[in-house]
Amino acid sequence: MTDLLWQTDLPALGAPQRGKVRDVYDLGDTALLVACDRISAYDHVLRPGIPGRGKVLNQLTIWWMERLADLVPHHLLATDPADFPAELAPYADQLRGRAVLVKTCRVIPFECVARGYLAGSAYREYQSDGSVCGITLPRGLKRASRLPEPVFTPATKAASGHDENVDFRTMAQAVGDDVALEMRRLTLELYARGQAHAEACGLILADTKFELGRDPEHEGVLDLVLIDEVMTPDSSRYWQADAWSPGTEPESFDKQFVRNWLDEGGWDHESTPPELSRDVVEGTLERYIEAFRRLTGAEPAL
Repeated sequence: MTDLLWQTDLPALGAPQRGKVRDVYDLGDTALLVACDRISAYDHVLRPGIPGRGKVLNQLTIWWMERLADLVPHHLLATDPADFPAELAPYADQLRGRAVLVKTCRVIPFECVARGYLAGSAYREYQSDGSVCGITLPRGLKRASRLPEPVFTPATKAASGHDENVDFRTMAQAVGDDVALEMRRLTLELYARGQAHAEACGLILADTKFELGRDPEHEGVLDLVLIDEVMTPDSSRYWQADAWSPGTEPESFDKQFVRNWLDEGGWDHESTPPELSRDVVEGTLERYIEAFRRLTGAEPAL
């Protein structure tokens, strides 16, 4: 088992931009993305972190991007430290399995969310309004109900704090109708591919979010590129298919395990969060690894 990597410090590259999970080093036309072992919930980074978690997320993203490349190009340039720039050679052991070299793209500032089931913020919105992101849904749906067909529910991409669900028209006004339509088409096509594969592995891909960007070398406004992470347990809800029952909390292989533990402990989502127990740390990693195994048929390199 790998040691916990909370954050990276690579003096040869200068200070990174640190997200909730990833450290991003700007190399000009390229960037180094390092998936650390930090974990967040309700917009708070939690401690002590999950040893090896970043490697699982990174390797699953690579696996998906390579298998979705016929639908949309991705930003990956190199995934093995042996193929990284020479100045990164001293850090090869630290980066192996958890870092990728990517082409720098212009990020489109919206999360592209596809939902096939009613959960999370979508369920809460449905309870209040009977709709999700302006899309009216049938009456009488329960928590974890399957939707009549998958829906595209974009969200603003917040640098900090909560992402905010918006309707399609709001996104289209910001990025243009043609780009918005292409974003929706790609999102639902990628989700359909992922859901079909998950189902064959005994899992339900309830919902997931993608990030898209533009390759600065391409002039076409519809030349979109898949970036960031793809259908991981951080960016998706994976449920046990044979245990799924609408109206109940599904058995999950994602961050919901952590959220449930925080909620059961009575944390208010605003104050300093409690430190994760050993059982939660171990249980979270077990669920991430199990999702990886089922989806890829292999073990992550930890």
